[in-house]
Amino acid sequence: MESDERIKAHLVSVWKVEKKLFSRGKECMFILTDRRLAFVSKTEAKSRWWSAAVERQVVTLLKSDDPLLTHDGYDGKELAHDLENKKNEEYSLDDVISAEPEEKKWGSILKLKLKKDDKEKNYQLSVVKDWVTYPVKDPVKFLKINWSPIVEFINKQRTK
Repeated sequence: MESDERIKAHLVSVWKVEKKLFSRGKECMFILTDRRLAFVSKTEAKSRWWSAAVERQVVTLLKSDDPLLTHDGYDGKELAHDLENKKNEEYSLDDVISAEPEEKKWGSILKLKLKKDDKEKNYQLSVVKDWVTYPVKDPVKFLKINWSPIVEFINKQRTK
């Protein structure tokens, strides 16, 4: 991450599903900066910070559906450290083929089509409100948020 790069949106407790046969979703952080977007599933952040950030995010998004928010205690330095882990993914905004929001009965999703090494990947992202942890961790309830500001930001940055 470059020194003049800033985090524009940081969402925790995001359910990311890759649209391919037999793929299972997984929990991650979705981070959007001026130049890239990242999916961080392995973080060095403490679990206490994580649970507090999830609670604050749910309360904030229930009051206002604007997803352009950031969390105290996680900045560019932590992101750069987390991106050193190969299990975390990052994409340049130029790698975004399309981004579009979609409303469902149960919540809202962001559909992303990305290219990596000449291959297209399709993802669906949704923000989780509540989880079940047994027998495996799975989302139970999702939030309805307005993904349009993120889509507009991505499209605006791509055209520069």
